[in-house]
Amino acid sequence: MSYKGFVSHSRVSKEDQDFYDLKNKAAEYYRSNGVPQKIESVLNEMFWQKPDDIYGYLANYFSRLSCTPVISKITGRQVFDGRGSTAVQTEVYCIIRNEEKMVCSAVMGGPWPCDGMAESGEAVSNSDQQHLSNTTALKWIREHLSPMLQGFNPTDQNSVDKILREFFMARYLEHKDSLNREKEEELSDETVSEAPPLATPTLAPAKDKKSGEKGKKGNSTEKLLPPAEPPEPRLPGATAVAVVSLVVAKTAAGLLGAPLYRHITSLRVQQAQNEMHLPVPMITILSCGKNSVGKLNLLEEVILMPSFSQGVREVIDMGLELQCEMRRVLNGSAYKAGPIGVSDEGALQVGFEHPEQALDLVTEACVNLALPLGSDLRLAINCAAHGLMDYSRGKYEVMSGCHKSPDELVDMYEGLINKYPPIKSLIDPFRKEDVDQWERLASVIGQTCCLIADAASNLCPRWSDAKPLPPGVTGVINRHHNDMTVSDLIQSIAEQKETMLAAGCGDTSIVDLAVGSGVSFLKLGGLRGGERMDKYNRLMEIEEELEQEGNLGAREKKQPLSDLSEAFNSGSGCDSVTISSK
Repeated sequence: MSYKGFVSHSRVSKEDQDFYDLKNKAAEYYRSNGVPQKIESVLNEMFWQKPDDIYGYLANYFSRLSCTPVISKITGRQVFDGRGSTAVQTEVYCIIRNEEKMVCSAVMGGPWPCDGMAESGEAVSNSDQQHLSNTTALKWIREHLSPMLQGFNPTDQNSVDKILREFFMARYLEHKDSLNREKEEELSDETVSEAPPLATPTLAPAKDKKSGEKGKKGNSTEKLLPPAEPPEPRLPGATAVAVVSLVVAKTAAGLLGAPLYRHITSLRVQQAQNEMHLPVPMITILSCGKNSVGKLNLLEEVILMPSFSQGVREVIDMGLELQCEMRRVLNGSAYKAGPIGVSDEGALQVGFEHPEQALDLVTEACVNLALPLGSDLRLAINCAAHGLMDYSRGKYEVMSGCHKSPDELVDMYEGLINKYPPIKSLIDPFRKEDVDQWERLASVIGQTCCLIADAASNLCPRWSDAKPLPPGVTGVINRHHNDMTVSDLIQSIAEQKETMLAAGCGDTSIVDLAVGSGVSFLKLGGLRGGERMDKYNRLMEIEEELEQEGNLGAREKKQPLSDLSEAFNSGSGCDSVTISSK
């Protein structure tokens, strides 16, 4: 062999050696990961099954062997909800089979009123606060929460919510310290700029003493109005906590191939649970509150409460027929009502002079349709009394120009309930500060009617000490607040016995949360508006799914709300809760 041939043979041998070593590394890599065995197994299975889509079969097989998807990033943007208010939309991206994919999105409105009950003068202020809250929430998501949750398994809801809770607590404490510093600076500035006190003003009380005694004598029967409690401060950006927690839950449900309500149930109940109960929908059919054109302010919402035995579609059909009949009756000459409109809650909005006119309208329409009002159908009245107080007079303006003291309002409620027995619930009949009147009303009507607290429920952040409810309250409307994670919501519901849920601004996820968390009642508003009807349609869809699966539990086993007052008066207590996304 020539010298050149020897050199060429040596070079080829080295290349062959390198290639041989590379093949050994590859074989060891595949062997250590069990690839040959898995390929052999799937090829054997596929040969016997002979699927039409060979590569689809292989894709499904290997997808089950892929790594658990993890969160890669969370994005957010500001959008508009069904009422034209700004809301926050978040999207979760996950690494799935080595590719980044957008898995799910969620939308949630801000913490300021989205139920149309805010004063018109507050609209601009609320809009500015909403914008600030959304901007801050998006900044938190972009700069903090997305990096913090990167690499997390979205199915580990408890760990994700723990991160969110700790992050928000840190922001809350920072905000609280900032407010305290501002107050201290204001007090110090006032102390420096305050002029030396004069001696002459000390004689002023002598002049007012007589007039004060005269006023006291003339108003001996008048009770001092308890001052309104300062509202619980809302931290701008809180929306980020709830919407990120919600979108992670939706992402987990999507990755698991399960409906969101099933996933929520699995978070609540460790053991597998097939049979599920649907919440009863509470439908707002009439609105005669402050935003209506008539004098009547007291009936913010007249709500239809069906029995547990009625299906969702049956209830919706009943509500639609009732609204059509009420509109037909209003077009007659019997009622001198103002223009007929649609409230922000999606119900008929009619201007009446007295509450009896509204209740007579509902009664007549039910009689015309042969609806079982008073038995299978009951009424709840949302009085929203916290917005009716005229603090200059110390009375509630129940009708334009007609003011009632808290004690007079008790008598008014008693008369209405005696005249209209189908009324089984009063929501916020007083401010939460009117403790004596709550107690007195409960003693007067407690055997026949429930008292529900919404704005009067003294809601506070989850980490704060719970405030006592007004005496006589037999139900609470709980809401999915913006500083509340999904885990917090489930825990809040689990602490109650009988529960209700009211949906506010946001997507249809609140319906799945209601079903999965096992609430008894779901307040969705009226039967107008695409956003609300989407929620009703989602509830019907879930009902159909459970019926087809044979997993729809019997509703007759649940306790009707009208019986809660009896439970309360018997001493067993009542913890009825309604939840709303807000």
